[in-house]
Amino acid sequence: MMQALDGSGQMRDHWWWRPGWRTGRRMYAWHATFGGQTQLHALTERYQAALASSPGVDVIPLAWLHLTMQGVTFTDEVNARDLAEIVARVQDRLRSTGSVRFEVHTPIVDPEAIMFLPDPADRLQEIRDEVRAAIADVWGANRVPESPEWAPHISIAYSNATGPAGPFLDAIGSVNAGSASVTLREIQLIRLGRDARLYTWEPAASAPFHV
Repeated sequence: MMQALDGSGQMRDHWWWRPGWRTGRRMYAWHATFGGQTQLHALTERYQAALASSPGVDVIPLAWLHLTMQGVTFTDEVNARDLAEIVARVQDRLRSTGSVRFEVHTPIVDPEAIMFLPDPADRLQEIRDEVRAAIADVWGANRVPESPEWAPHISIAYSNATGPAGPFLDAIGSVNAGSASVTLREIQLIRLGRDARLYTWEPAASAPFHV
């Protein structure tokens, strides 16, 4: 039987307010988003259908699927000049990066989410390292937010309550859906919000890869 990622067998509410967050506040962050990724969407729908009858979980609409890569700062804590320079540095560092391909398979159950793990993830790590280096180019290494350690994932549902992980493990285990292939050709700088138990965003800029 599949196990929860941390081995606890327990879920917890994902929607607690992280430091600095509040209703209506927005953050600039670099994410990969998945418009037009039909294989990923189809696989996600298979697993979300199995999860839909389970209480305590919020499935993520396909339009809001994302891979969290690197936060920058809250929108009210950065000036336009610094933000433009960070965007330019990221674009320059990723300009020669070729498209990134990976697969996702059976989701895992984390205490706060049900998620796909990209395979392989090494290219994604390289891209995040370049984004962090670009932020350091502008602000210095000591002002790059978040840890260098990172576990790339694509959540398909979030836990909204405490309770046993067993029902979610059983729901995922009931699906035999194979895998999906994903191709990334850019990452996006977004203005991210997390009101009403859903991450939504507006695009602010993009960093295309060389294809």
